[in-house]
Amino acid sequence: MKQKTLSSLLTIGTLLVLTSCSSNTITQVAGQPDNAPELIENNQPFRNLYYGNIPYPANCEQDCYLANPLVDCKTPAEQCRYTGQQHAPELKSGFSIHWLGHASFSIQTPDGQQVLLDPVTGQFDWPVNWAAHLVGTKARPTTPRVSAEQLAATDAVLYSHLHYDHFSIRDIKRIGSNAHYYLPYGMASYMPKGGYNATEMAWYSSALQGDLTIHALPARHFNSRTLGDENQALWAGWLLQHGNSKLFFAGDTGYSQHFNDIRQKFGAIDICLLPIASYHGPNYRAVHMTPEDALMVADELGCKVMIPWGYGNASWQMGDHSSHSPLLRLLNMQQHLNSQVPLLILNEGDVVAL
Repeated sequence: MKQKTLSSLLTIGTLLVLTSCSSNTITQVAGQPDNAPELIENNQPFRNLYYGNIPYPANCEQDCYLANPLVDCKTPAEQCRYTGQQHAPELKSGFSIHWLGHASFSIQTPDGQQVLLDPVTGQFDWPVNWAAHLVGTKARPTTPRVSAEQLAATDAVLYSHLHYDHFSIRDIKRIGSNAHYYLPYGMASYMPKGGYNATEMAWYSSALQGDLTIHALPARHFNSRTLGDENQALWAGWLLQHGNSKLFFAGDTGYSQHFNDIRQKFGAIDICLLPIASYHGPNYRAVHMTPEDALMVADELGCKVMIPWGYGNASWQMGDHSSHSPLLRLLNMQQHLNSQVPLLILNEGDVVAL
């Protein structure tokens, strides 16, 4: 009896080892740049569609971070909660948005699927978490709470790029191989092995996930994971389309003409998830939007509602004055610019059906 049990355990152990080492299934979808396979084969870098010095449509010159009565903070601009009314327009899009924190969202689609955007639920992956600890970098104060059951219910995962606050190998392992992964072109080689199914997509390519159409779209950013691999894989924003309903997740991006291109191709967007943080520091604004950039982009895209992200108690405050300084600047510039873009301000953990 003991020998039979031992034999069964060895068989199960062998299957587990084989499963953990099994190869992933990767599908590639062509788009822009049309020479993406050749760039990867020859170790040539990808580049943004628009680069160089691009004039910004608006700038906050002074009093950018005035306290706002609708942002209740324990200390100035830190550990805050937005207390204003959350005006959600009657879009009847069928999308439900759960902001997990920083750039991570869980989306319930009109056809009943759960899609995760840039899920990073803990601290940075190793070795950056270790290096950050050594140099004394402040850890993420709070992290999104996502149950194992919620992760197991995931139908699709979309990652925008490889940076450690947007791409988590630990979370891929937690989510598992039942979900389908959508990645910018060249990123699948960074996934762990384990029988995962992934689709690599170039800009302006599309894929079907149930009744949902997933479009990979340009962003003005860059990509890297390890030393010496900068821009060896593409980066992207994502458009989820179900019938006439459209939800846009910009990923990390600076301001450029690519937003006008997206509007010309897809028309007005119902729901825009736009970044508003990490714009301080040398050349940060070239690849991250200020709050006023995001307001102008939302107008260019014809967003029926804009949901900002990147600030918050679960952010890493990379290139920011404080956890909520980007939100204070957004509310200030909304008034200064007399922006008519409908804003929906969320706190981490909030869920809204649009």
